[in-house]
Parts: sequence; structure tokens; C-alpha cells
Amino acid sequence: QVQLVEFGGGLVQPGGSLRLSCAASGYIFSIGTMGWYRQAPGKQRELVATITSLGSTKFADSVKGRFTLSRDNAKNTVYLQMNSLKPEDTAVYSCNARIASLDYWGQGTQVTVSS
Repeated sequence: QVQLVEFGGGLVQPGGSLRLSCAASGYIFSIGTMGWYRQAPGKQRELVATITSLGSTKFADSVKGRFTLSRDNAKNTVYLQMNSLKPEDTAVYSCNARIASLDYWGQGTQVTVSS
């Protein structure tokens, strides 16, 4: 059984930084695209950023230039570095991984940007 476990959420002041990580475990031969999505209260879930197995990335316009995404294929882990955080970045951030044509999700981690 595949599991995704997220780390790194928390409370940060506007302008601050946080780093989220997501590690996949279980019987995994290879992982396709990995990414992060977020859902703020009263809003639909939205894509934040994705990264393919070859390292090609895509970002939501709202985070371009502030967030970076990387992955360590040997560790089945993806990292989301979030800089210059804004109050509107407050949301539950969830990790996603495409494995053997199935989508797997982490449990979500809360990110709160507030002074």
C-alpha cells in the first residue's frame, strides 16, 4: 500500500518562508508526476505546483517567482519551498503523486500566514 506523508506546515508571518516535504512509501516501482495542491476555507482545491519524473515543473500564476519545487527520486520525496508568503497563501496543502496510473494523496498540512 502506498502512503504519502507530508511535513513542514505551520504558522509563519507574511514575508516569511516555509518548506513542505512529502515522502511516498510502500511498494513503489516508479513515481510519475508529483505535486502540491491547496484548499483555503470556502474555496475549491487548486493546483500549486507539479513536477514530472524528469524534473519539469509547472506553477500556479499566484505562486510563480515565490515558490520552488524539487524532488529526490531516490527518496521518493518532493519538496515545496515557499518564500515571500502572503496571507492569501493560507490553506491546507496536500501532496499528490501519480503511481501506476493511480492518484495518491497525503493527509494535508495546514499553512497559516498571519501576523
